[in-house]
Amino acid sequence: MNDALSSLLESLAPLATNPHTVALLALLAVAGVIDYRSMRIPNWLTVAGALIGLASSTLAAGRPLDGFVGALAGLAAGFAVLLPLYALRVMGAGDVKLMAAIGAFLGFPAILYAVLFTFIAGGIAALAFAISHRASRRMADNVGAIAMSMALSAVTGTSPAAALRQAGTVGKLPYAISIGIGTVAFVVARQLGFV
Repeated sequence: MNDALSSLLESLAPLATNPHTVALLALLAVAGVIDYRSMRIPNWLTVAGALIGLASSTLAAGRPLDGFVGALAGLAAGFAVLLPLYALRVMGAGDVKLMAAIGAFLGFPAILYAVLFTFIAGGIAALAFAISHRASRRMADNVGAIAMSMALSAVTGTSPAAALRQAGTVGKLPYAISIGIGTVAFVVARQLGFV
């Protein structure tokens, strides 16, 4: 057992010594704490995170132009994937900008995996929140209303946002925490060779 743990820690050690990864983890930690306390992610943090991610990715690459282009593509993809959720009022603008900043660190296509891991972490957090607040029925009704509204909007070409605003909320979650957990899970899984 000690050998397995020692081997695992040895595999993860490069993450703790890599300045690029440490900067990403610091961004996630600060965003999670601020979002938990205020239910907002400030622009100064997401803009600084994006700039640091772009610079760090550029400098860390063997070919700086490739590093910059990859980081810019990751930033754009992180923003674009979550933007529809903001338009539907499912997610805050700070969450979208935070994922864009993470994309600057991870590049493309790695940001897509981080988004997937984040959605899994967010789904688990939302389910736990709903159960702990005895609102799982309301959450199931909201998910059904969202799915129906999106299907109807796809057929009719209308915006589903109006129907979604009428649904009763289960509550707000500081989604930066789910973003942080999902991103860290992806980074660890990638380091261990699972992704």
